Amino acid sequence: MEHKVSGGWRGPEYLQYDEIGMGLTGFGVFFLFFGMILFFDKALLAIGNVLFVAGLSFVIGLERTFRFFFQKHKMKATGFFLGGVLIVLIGWPLIGMILEIYGFFLLFRGFFPVVVGFIRRVPVLGYLLNLPGISSPT
Repeated sequence: MEHKVSGGWRGPEYLQYDEIGMGLTGFGVFFLFFGMILFFDKALLAIGNVLFVAGLSFVIGLERTFRFFFQKHKMKATGFFLGGVLIVLIGWPLIGMILEIYGFFLLFRGFFPVVVGFIRRVPVLGYLLNLPGISSPT
């Protein structure tokens, strides 16, 4: 069984990397969320940052990750995101997370409509997003 991606055909051995990447990314998001809930715990936020970036690299590959972050028009966003990661790792979690969240929104703002469209198709979450006060007029 082969897996088609935009760069060509990949064999089943690459599916394992995708699964590992999704797991790392999921754990990274969990640790980031849990670290924020626990009053910006430095260790949890640092682990979450490392897992998230590593998971992204496993899912789309190192070269595509590098190209994504270092496009000319995304340099400001990358600076805020990676600068925030560095500041969290240094030990100032609140300032680092503010910079990181700002950079994250700048980097991934093109993906948000796709994510919202996907979530609208999930049974319970889709119902909540389609409530009158939340949904936008289309």
